[in-house]
Amino acid sequence: MSQSGYLAPRWGFGIVSGWTFEGQPTALGGAALTLVSGGSFCVSARNGDILPGRPHGVYYADTRLLSHLELRVDDRQVEELQVLVAEPYHATFIGRAAPRRGQAESTLLVMRDRYTGGGLAEEIVLRNMADEPAGCVVTLLVGSDVCDLFEVKTHRVHWVADVVTDAEERALRMFSPSKRRGVRVVGAENGAEVIVVTAPRMLIFHVVVPPRGEWKECVQVRPIIDGVESEPWFAGGRRALEHAEHARRLAEWDRLSPRVTTANRALGAILSQSRTDLGALRLYDPDHPELPPTIAAGAPWFMTLFGRDSLITSWMALPLDPDLAYGTLRRLARLQGTKTDPLSEEEPGKIMHELRYGVAVDGVGAHPYYGSVDATPLFVILLGELRRWGLHHDVLHTLMPHVDAALEWIERYGMRDGFLWYRRKTDQGLLNQGWKDSFDGVNFADGAIARPPIALAEVQGYVYAAYIARHYFAKEEGDTETERRYTRKAAELREAFNERFWLPGRGYYAVGLDHEGRPIDALASNMGHCLWSGIVDKDKAESVARHLMSPAMFTGFGIRTLASDMGAYNPMSYHNGSVWPHDSALVAAGLMRYGFVDEARRIAAGLLEAAEVFNRRLPELFCGFSREEFPMPVPYPTSCSPQAWAAATPIQLVRMLLRIDPWVPRRTVWISPVLPEGFGDLHIARIPLAGTRVDLDAREGSGEVQVIGLPEDIRLVCEPRPAARAAVRV
Repeated sequence: MSQSGYLAPRWGFGIVSGWTFEGQPTALGGAALTLVSGGSFCVSARNGDILPGRPHGVYYADTRLLSHLELRVDDRQVEELQVLVAEPYHATFIGRAAPRRGQAESTLLVMRDRYTGGGLAEEIVLRNMADEPAGCVVTLLVGSDVCDLFEVKTHRVHWVADVVTDAEERALRMFSPSKRRGVRVVGAENGAEVIVVTAPRMLIFHVVVPPRGEWKECVQVRPIIDGVESEPWFAGGRRALEHAEHARRLAEWDRLSPRVTTANRALGAILSQSRTDLGALRLYDPDHPELPPTIAAGAPWFMTLFGRDSLITSWMALPLDPDLAYGTLRRLARLQGTKTDPLSEEEPGKIMHELRYGVAVDGVGAHPYYGSVDATPLFVILLGELRRWGLHHDVLHTLMPHVDAALEWIERYGMRDGFLWYRRKTDQGLLNQGWKDSFDGVNFADGAIARPPIALAEVQGYVYAAYIARHYFAKEEGDTETERRYTRKAAELREAFNERFWLPGRGYYAVGLDHEGRPIDALASNMGHCLWSGIVDKDKAESVARHLMSPAMFTGFGIRTLASDMGAYNPMSYHNGSVWPHDSALVAAGLMRYGFVDEARRIAAGLLEAAEVFNRRLPELFCGFSREEFPMPVPYPTSCSPQAWAAATPIQLVRMLLRIDPWVPRRTVWISPVLPEGFGDLHIARIPLAGTRVDLDAREGSGEVQVIGLPEDIRLVCEPRPAARAAVRV
């Protein structure tokens, strides 16, 4: 057994300041650039400047440590020419200084080679294109507001009154004693002479750039957390890159990841971008860096572990790296609720919603918030799926107590009248606690907002699938009593769901039940998740599919979150008519599960065409306008990008079209491609499958598949796994 717990060697690498309350992310502006590295990131203008009054900044430990970093040459801004993004954490900003006195054209090239990670390291280069020396005053204006990330995100910045600025040799130190956080901006020891000014805060370099020559200066932004200063991860810039742990991990991720060869260049580029983005969003537990990583929800505002987002992303990314799923499960298991706390909404067995590192009343550290109704059943679902892909039985056994604690939470704390409900514990919590967690994200057909407690349709499907997973765990163990108990629970829930949530006069499922038990009758994408989980009765599936693919729901690029004929519909809203790629991908997977192949392929094609328009990277969401009205998808201005489950969507779509369905404990793998004409043949090398790595060849339009490297004791079935798997009989 490997360190990560699989049958084969490692498959990859594997009261607080604020929660992510309902509300849309803040717009960065079209000219902003985000660099990401682990749990830290930098947002700047495209000339490299970090400007005050904007969401710009160097962020670490959920704090904006640097809010101003502006480069001026002779007291004039640098004009942007180009930005070269080499890695997710590294970019080179190319610009030019204003023309020299008496000249019409600029002769000074300005380059800023920036590395983000645990702070910032930047090499500033001035290159003189003229035949005579250039005497320049280079100024770095700096500032730190030590502001909580959520204050920036929601435009509610509270200025910290006690930020003290100290001038040091070649450095400015800005520190808040009350928050015990700050930053130190320091120039290289062997650089030019530096004049340090505290008011205004700036570093001044008087330099002479030789003719046809260069001047260089290395600047570091060093975080101070809990009073302790640390160097940025790429402290030596390019020279230290090969020694930086984060860069090494990314290189290893890239080397070990599956590779796709296809004549469809757009598809190949999209999948490559997804692999890069997911690699950049990985998080390592600082207390256990040797363990496989988890996945952050997205940049820039959600660079932390989320229960729901990380679990779904890991599920979608299984063909790329099952270690993401294993690392996510391990980390969430360690953070699983053990006590009852209304402020954090923690309860025994509950899986957390998000983890933050803001300043708290009781000090500094990681603070989980548990206001999510769906993370707990999704935890069980992911473990069940990971077992199918080859998680070792012994490792499964170590996680089983967490599975049973999660199921105990569902039945003891969340269940009422046979369904799982949510309602926040205080007015400080999330009002809506499903994936559509904006305050108006759950509403009736006439637009009226539903009042909690609410039982969401998709959440009942997740619970159903969790029961099925526990049923199979028990079957493996020969625990007949537990197997029968969860078989019965699944059957009872499925029967009750199809009776209470089905709207016979409309031919689709309600979004949920409100506080009075009334069906929330809007036509929405939630019921597509019910197809994915398998809770939908077969005799209702065709009507569900027809509604999901109707012009009111399918835009041509994806499935709207809310139908266009509903009272609350707004294609430019966050959850009421926009298109979320991960949501559409799960709907497509559900349609494929119930045999609606053409419908699933149409959604996949639309999403991949949208990704091509968005420069190969699907955003968190985009506007829900019809393709007939606008031939290209319309961006949602505050969408996160890269965002984890959007990045994993293309991988999930390819898995769906290949119909890869392993069940390693039963020594069987189903693969039955349904690649549409024009999609292109696919060759995928090094897919982690059945405890090894296999190569797969599939031809478009034919259903032909060849798998090389599958263990001899694993049976390959070249047809879809029987749809009857959705049903469990008592």
